[in-house]
Amino acid sequence: MMTDPISDMLTRIRNAGIARLDQTKCPFSKQKLAIAKVLEEAGFIGGVRTESHQGHPTLVVAIRYDDYGKPLIDGLRRVSKPGRRVYVGAREVPKVRNGLGISVISTSKGILSDEAAREASIGGEVVCEVW
Repeated sequence: MMTDPISDMLTRIRNAGIARLDQTKCPFSKQKLAIAKVLEEAGFIGGVRTESHQGHPTLVVAIRYDDYGKPLIDGLRRVSKPGRRVYVGAREVPKVRNGLGISVISTSKGILSDEAAREASIGGEVVCEVW
């Protein structure tokens, strides 16, 4: 039984980068799709699409690498976990690695990057940090 599907998706992305795979697959959910879209807009992953595998929807995430073959995702950390939720106000939205990374925040307007949350002046639950 999986207790944290978002952490599972992030781990699959991290492991695929370490193993130098072109893409990775994980079970579909709307929240995971929204997180992947934020990572795609920030340029950390190549793209995300859905496909059906044995009648179940699956997310396919393309991994991006730099010119030297190193994955663009250097590290990631799950901040808000099932046992401990972390919420921030609009003025406390964290910067990751002095702006080199992003925070993914679940807000009332949907799942946004830290920059978009600051522009919209809203806070929410800090899902993860990626750098």
